[in-house]
Amino acid sequence: MRVIFAGTPEFARSALAALHAAGHDIVGVFTQPDRPAGRGMKLQASVVKQLALQYGLPVVQPQSLKLDGKYPDDAKLAKEFTDAAQADVMVVAAYGLILPQWVLDAPRHGCLNIHASLLPRWRGAAPIHRAIEAGDTQTGVTIMQMDAGLDTGDMLLAETCAISAQDTTASLHDKLAEMGAHLIVKALEQVGQFKPEKQALEGVTYAHKIEKAEAAIDWTQTAQVLAQRVRAFDPFPGMTIRWGGEVIKVWQAHVQTPARIEDIQKKPGTLLAVREDGLQVACGEGVLCLTQLQNAGGKRLPVADFVRSFKGQVGDVFQS
Repeated sequence: MRVIFAGTPEFARSALAALHAAGHDIVGVFTQPDRPAGRGMKLQASVVKQLALQYGLPVVQPQSLKLDGKYPDDAKLAKEFTDAAQADVMVVAAYGLILPQWVLDAPRHGCLNIHASLLPRWRGAAPIHRAIEAGDTQTGVTIMQMDAGLDTGDMLLAETCAISAQDTTASLHDKLAEMGAHLIVKALEQVGQFKPEKQALEGVTYAHKIEKAEAAIDWTQTAQVLAQRVRAFDPFPGMTIRWGGEVIKVWQAHVQTPARIEDIQKKPGTLLAVREDGLQVACGEGVLCLTQLQNAGGKRLPVADFVRSFKGQVGDVFQS
């Protein structure tokens, strides 16, 4: 099929590679403009752009696709390219721009989205993070016929994936990226033969974008919720605690059975134990054991190494 691909991060890169390997005629790739990155803040192309150039595919990087928006010239050029491409379908995976109606209508079979959840649960920008944060035990990938709403289109294909107790956003991302790549190739084999399924009106949840402000640990929350958030926010933004004027990132933690009954009644944030197998901290409910941490400017350390330079003592209180 003649395909326009739209995507930006690693999740989308996997899908582009799969479509190319399957032999589809990828007539153009839309991706976000180059952004400053790294210590030198040099402009860096998205991983999708890098792969597209490797394949020798034409790349389009509009600031916006709205013809009446802030960048109408960008949108006009994108429309001229899209009209000329005469694509059968557009495949969209974590592109990062809202598609206006002219884009949705341009390909013969419309636009198909690879969404990393089982819709209608976790519509929106961060479905992988929010599924782990909520304690879900199952998620998956949905191939959806896009419409003007936010992930509200008819479902075409779906596949489920278990969320293990050890999964972080990083590990679950990789599983779902591979699943999405496989599923979109399967979907293009069936274009024109689908019986689209309307999304249920019940069970709708929204996966709001992850903000850096969410990183700070609130010790008044339960240990279970905090353990889920630690996994959900790995690799970004990482959960943080403040100690001695420094910010420490927490990368691994689990719920700990309290050693003493009186620990249950300690003020949230109280350091209950400093051990080589974990820093135990009282929460609003339960005890959280921190097992991998990172000092500012340092690297991730197992707690056995971290405690060698940590000056905290039992009874100290981390601030929320």
